[in-house]
Amino acid sequence: MRVIDYGTLREVGMLKSASSDAEKKVVAILRVLSESSEPLGSITIARELERYGIFLSERAVRYHLRITDERGYTQPLGRDGRMITPKGLDELRTALAPDQIGFIQEKLELLAFRTTFDPIKRTGLVAINTSLFDKDQFKKALTPMSEAFEAGLCVSSLVAMASEGEKLGDVVIPNGRIGFATVCSVTINGVTLKSGVPIESRFGGVLEVRDGKPRRFTAIINYGGTSLDPSEQYIRAKMTSVRETSKTGNGRILANFREIPAQSRSIVEKCVAALKDAGIGGVYILGNISEPVCQIAVGPNRVGIVLLGGLNPVAAAVEAGIEVDNISESGMIDFQELRSFWQL
Repeated sequence: MRVIDYGTLREVGMLKSASSDAEKKVVAILRVLSESSEPLGSITIARELERYGIFLSERAVRYHLRITDERGYTQPLGRDGRMITPKGLDELRTALAPDQIGFIQEKLELLAFRTTFDPIKRTGLVAINTSLFDKDQFKKALTPMSEAFEAGLCVSSLVAMASEGEKLGDVVIPNGRIGFATVCSVTINGVTLKSGVPIESRFGGVLEVRDGKPRRFTAIINYGGTSLDPSEQYIRAKMTSVRETSKTGNGRILANFREIPAQSRSIVEKCVAALKDAGIGGVYILGNISEPVCQIAVGPNRVGIVLLGGLNPVAAAVEAGIEVDNISESGMIDFQELRSFWQL
């Protein structure tokens, strides 16, 4: 006969409840840090937590920050406070996943709105992706990435670099790493939006290329149904063959599918031409009215657009066996801070 010790069960339940409560506070702190592009101290964090209905003293915040430091979720920056790390962002995405269906779509819309780039004046902010390389691996990564840039499998050959402690977009580069920024395709959304044309972002996918021509999507993830960036997932799952595509014209690359109103096609053509003159391409296909593009049906009075993935060159580096941490849609950068990849 089994004897149940209800006192022990209550103790176990209380421990689980306390643990769960502590984890919720850790996630809330990470959320506050993720919303700031600057380091935050415990006083500011405590004040911001109140927006989420969490009331902690400055001392309690410091206690939970020691936990996040030990787990590698946050990086202390002296008196300035703390910044969230890429590992912390991954943990936050996982913890909030049930509440963040459609998060990526909202993020794309926000970055498009924040884009101020004027391709004629060549001034303003563009959206970027940030990739983190180990210092001793970055030089090795340049060769496979150069193949993708040379083949034009990128949004732009304009890039930016940052050393540990510096920032690219909203990301602070961790110790021992080099930050590498590529232009994100949502920049195109932003430029057309400023011209009065809203672009609907439908999905991110893996595009099959045959004889140098786009054929069909072999995998898609709808932006409205995910809390994770599709390109990051495809790279992590090793579903691309960017290097093979660069060399032979046959393979699988990262691409995104957008739609625009049919009446706006001529305006978008002008935007695309101006962007190209400024060194930002990325438009792989601009379809015709109501015609399928790469076997994807397009709605009535709509035009389909296929955009190249900004992380294709980084995917090539991963295919070469180099470990990379990617943060897609990682924020904004001034266009003047970009330089040609070939200057590296």
